[in-house]
Amino acid sequence: MAVVHTIIHYASAHSDLAYGTLFLAAFLEAVPVVGSFVPGSTIILSLSAFIATGDLNFLAVLISAFGGAVVGDGLAFWLGHSYPNQIRKLWPLSKYPALIHRSEEFFQKHGSGAVLVARFLPPIRAFVPVTAGAMDMAPRKFYPINITAIAFWALVHVLPGMFAGAAYRHAGAIAGQLALPIIAGIVAIGILIWAIRRWFIASNQT
Repeated sequence: MAVVHTIIHYASAHSDLAYGTLFLAAFLEAVPVVGSFVPGSTIILSLSAFIATGDLNFLAVLISAFGGAVVGDGLAFWLGHSYPNQIRKLWPLSKYPALIHRSEEFFQKHGSGAVLVARFLPPIRAFVPVTAGAMDMAPRKFYPINITAIAFWALVHVLPGMFAGAAYRHAGAIAGQLALPIIAGIVAIGILIWAIRRWFIASNQT
């Protein structure tokens, strides 16, 4: 994960690049299969820590993560809705028929609620929007639910990182003892989420 740390360090020093990185991380996490190789949650959590130092703006960070996810999920839904019969044949989805089948079962079981719940389930998060579109969920139902879910998802990612950054800033003499482990723990959680996604994708490559 040395590359991730390099990206975070460089982006934190260039605010314009940081916001673009946040948008791209959230966007790529919404792309089926591709998202499993991009530790977007780790990047969002880590960069959010720089809100407390004043290097990044809270609202801009939140909007960047929110916007990337909205565009990613929206495009995936549109693709499934426009080409429902071709989804299984498109690369890289064509390499994961078992995972597509699981996503369809999940959507059939939970209905519209699947769009809300899946946003917080990393292994299937990127597959439900395209599945919802392919299974003819009405756009007027999908987008309000999806946007609401993403709003909460963005807060869940940004706030912990911001609080960890604040802890580091205000810990003073004991910063090295308290804040760094907190930040390291948040990054570890992000890496764990990313690893689970990769494992889940790999186990369903049939």
